[in-house]
Amino acid sequence: MKGRWGSYRWLGRIFWVGVAGGLLAGWYYVDRMIPDRVSIVEEEKEDFSFPLPFFTTLSSDSQEVALGNESNIPADQITISGNQPFSMYAGNEGSYEVGLKLFGLIKFKEIQVNVVQTRYAVPCGAPIGIYLESDGILVVGTGKLTGEDGEEIEPAKGILKSGDYIEAFNGKPLDTKEELIQAVDDSHGEAVTLSVRREGQMVDVSLDPVKTQDGSYKLGAWVRDDTQGIGTVTYVDLNGGFGALGHGISDSDTGELVQSQSGSLYSTEILGIEKGSLGKPGLLSGVIYYGPSYDMGEITKNTEDGIFGTVNDAFLKEYGMEEAIPIAARQEVKPGPAKLRSSVSGEIKDYDIEIQKVDYNSSHKNKSMVIEITDPELIQLTGGIVQGMSGSPIIQDGKLAGAVTHVFLQDAKRGYGILIENMLEAAE
Repeated sequence: MKGRWGSYRWLGRIFWVGVAGGLLAGWYYVDRMIPDRVSIVEEEKEDFSFPLPFFTTLSSDSQEVALGNESNIPADQITISGNQPFSMYAGNEGSYEVGLKLFGLIKFKEIQVNVVQTRYAVPCGAPIGIYLESDGILVVGTGKLTGEDGEEIEPAKGILKSGDYIEAFNGKPLDTKEELIQAVDDSHGEAVTLSVRREGQMVDVSLDPVKTQDGSYKLGAWVRDDTQGIGTVTYVDLNGGFGALGHGISDSDTGELVQSQSGSLYSTEILGIEKGSLGKPGLLSGVIYYGPSYDMGEITKNTEDGIFGTVNDAFLKEYGMEEAIPIAARQEVKPGPAKLRSSVSGEIKDYDIEIQKVDYNSSHKNKSMVIEITDPELIQLTGGIVQGMSGSPIIQDGKLAGAVTHVFLQDAKRGYGILIENMLEAAE
């Protein structure tokens, strides 16, 4: 008998572990499949069909947001259960909340409903040269010097760190690495104080420059004050604002996002395409034309989800302005056929792709879609996604849905994309 009760207890534990596991799996499913935020157009009914499990209900506690279905029940009294199609309507712009409950009792998730006016932008796909000035002089790393006596020494070791930004020398602000080099040489070996921005905090550090065998004084630090590259413009809005890349510009050595408040867009020419191979991404090779006559616009923000700023008349003259199309709300982007706009052939064209997966709540916003290139012409031309295509706009159902951001190293025809709403939020 005792052994039988022990078996029952063991089975009971298995049962409750199974229940807990099921609830946890259900929670994860609902959290990933249903957006944390949705956007609806002011004074327009928006239809939805969330994959709600049978044990969840959706209800609006706000008088501004009404839920509805095909019944005759007043909209402000509707509760949506399970996988029923439904609609939302709101008459005034603003941000509101709709509640998701388990078994109609336990509040599980709040969905932020942003009521907006219809937004439009021109999907571009134009190649662009990027010049980004760092906000301070970036320390890439430190290294050894050979002093005038032939001895090796590393004066900056343990004092300067990769990712530091040098802002001032002995209290005098610095703008370029050339100014830093000159100031160090003019110190004639006397101790100097550098004002450094490290992880968002300002610190002062002291160093002793070393006289090298050529007679100059150095700190033994590798520094950089700008970054260049080629990318793709995703969109231009009706006010001339642009978004590009769909991801941030990071330093090639430190891997960290370049802290910047200014930069420029320049005219570029694509000279060749190197197809990717297993484990090695392909790339676009080209030349950037610098100088005032090739200036295409201003960069004002470098974020994890793209670079942003304004284009000028030269850009508009070069690429024209196609008809603006609506911005797709995140919940409108679905797995299925779509178009990718790119200029890799020498002219801006649309190519067939498939959106395979959409993660509305990804912690990595610039990896919120998985896409696959399906167009034979583009596959023949590039082999799939190559470096330099980042920012190529994705269009689905006549709306701007997002942009390409990354390529899978093991399969160049597949990669990640970012939802356009994530880019627009980063631009604000």
